[in-house]
Amino acid sequence: MYNKNIKLVIAVLIIGYAVYQFTEGYIGNGIMLILLSLIFVFLYFKNEFILLAFLKLRKQDFDGAKKWLDKIKNPSAALVKKQEGYYNYLHGIMVSQTNMNEAEKYFKKAISLGLSMDHDLAMAKLNLAGIAFSKRRKQEAQILLKEAETLDKRGMLTDQIKMFKQQMKKTAIPKQQYGQPTSARQNRRSRR
Repeated sequence: MYNKNIKLVIAVLIIGYAVYQFTEGYIGNGIMLILLSLIFVFLYFKNEFILLAFLKLRKQDFDGAKKWLDKIKNPSAALVKKQEGYYNYLHGIMVSQTNMNEAEKYFKKAISLGLSMDHDLAMAKLNLAGIAFSKRRKQEAQILLKEAETLDKRGMLTDQIKMFKQQMKKTAIPKQQYGQPTSARQNRRSRR
């Protein structure tokens, strides 16, 4: 994987050649070259490997998505900050199936780097809330759940948020003791 700035250099070189084509009178070639340079500018902001990994994840092909993400060797040099956030977000989604600790690291890094879509940020926070709740950090889970709820403006995660709230309520109910209270048992033991 090459550096992200190479795409901009290629775009500038193509635009320069397009200007040359305009001065020579080849207007059609110049327009075609400018359109070609826009592809490289687009790929600077939207990495091709991340786009392909998203497509694989939509088809539930985790192995295929991992192969595309593995092609990015040095994410900090090859990706823009938001792209690096999505790189970690995708890794977090894939790793959350097997390793919660590693997934937590990826989701936290993705949130710190930033995600451009609110529903992606809400999904990352909802996953972090689930991880925190499974590790018995209930207050942190509630805070992350509220943040996810406010970020979910389109209501794409309402069902998941409702299910998570119900799950939290079920585990919050204290277990009742059946039988004699502990003081009655202790009194009985002391009589013996």
